[in-house]
Amino acid sequence: MTRTRRMDAYSADHPQRILIVGPAWIGDMVMAQSLFKALHSERPWVQIDVLAPVWCASLLRRMPEVREAINMPLGHGQLGLRARYRLGRELTRRGYAQAIILPRSFKSALVPWFARVPQRTGYRGEMRFGVINDMRPLDKAVLPQMVQRYVALSVDAGASLPPRDIPKPVLAVHPDNAARLMAQLNLSDKKPVVGLMPGAEYGPSKQWPLEYYAALVKRLGTNDLQVWVFGSHKEHAAGEQIVAEAGCGTNLCGKTQLEDAIDLIAQAKVAVSNDSGLMHVAAAVGVPVVALFGASTPAYTPPLSDQAEVVYLGIECSPCFDRTCRYGHYRCLRDIPVAMVFAKVCSRLQALSIKNSGLG
Repeated sequence: MTRTRRMDAYSADHPQRILIVGPAWIGDMVMAQSLFKALHSERPWVQIDVLAPVWCASLLRRMPEVREAINMPLGHGQLGLRARYRLGRELTRRGYAQAIILPRSFKSALVPWFARVPQRTGYRGEMRFGVINDMRPLDKAVLPQMVQRYVALSVDAGASLPPRDIPKPVLAVHPDNAARLMAQLNLSDKKPVVGLMPGAEYGPSKQWPLEYYAALVKRLGTNDLQVWVFGSHKEHAAGEQIVAEAGCGTNLCGKTQLEDAIDLIAQAKVAVSNDSGLMHVAAAVGVPVVALFGASTPAYTPPLSDQAEVVYLGIECSPCFDRTCRYGHYRCLRDIPVAMVFAKVCSRLQALSIKNSGLG
């Protein structure tokens, strides 16, 4: 079965099964939901399975477009040829009509090839001619945003690009789980919550200084707002530093699993975040986001929300996409003043208050 099969040949009883080889970063996986949504819109009877690292399963469960998350047993950088072959052979019996491979590495295309998926779609990348038989050229000028590049793989080769309609990610939120977590972590909803995401797995070139976050928390606390700091266990020390210097705030870094963080972030009125995975999560649960960009650029991976506001200075050496500043000054982030970010948070809160009062 190939993409050329007539669309009316598919039905609820005979769905078109697609295997997506997903990315390994939280933010990229959130943006990949736009592809899943586009596929469901264009092919009504599609069933989507996503091959991804095990930690992605909880995130994919919040995407109703995904039927199943399939665990990729290998870590980043591992070839594991035998493991990929075994997994591919196990997937053969599922009868996938197409595989869409989002990473551009050679090894990422091996499982669909071993699984004998007849149409294997992806961009030209490492030497993977043959393992990908529906090879698409990547024109970065036509598709400047990562989400555009993902969604462009949902259409047939030769279709007009960029895609005109980019569906925004929308993660499911579980209010009952949020209530359980708030009771367990002794969190209150009596004051409006501002969520902070001070981490960025990529490196310090994406991280607004911790002392700036602390100064922001202090200002927010004196304005009758409470602050929850989100992140993984790797950001726990950073969260502790922020709340200690501010003298207020709640450090949740490392105290929640990803699916729990999704539900708690959804309780915030506004979020302030570096360009990180949790920035995309906040946007996808409908929280207004003030997004701080430094070495990266919002022209490539913006928060996909009409309620997001980007702070990006665009100084002469950015975007560089370096993990650490080659010059050592980090001016692209250090020159973003606390007062500016505080004003943007207050503006978002005021707009939300006007909307909720029925005046907006």
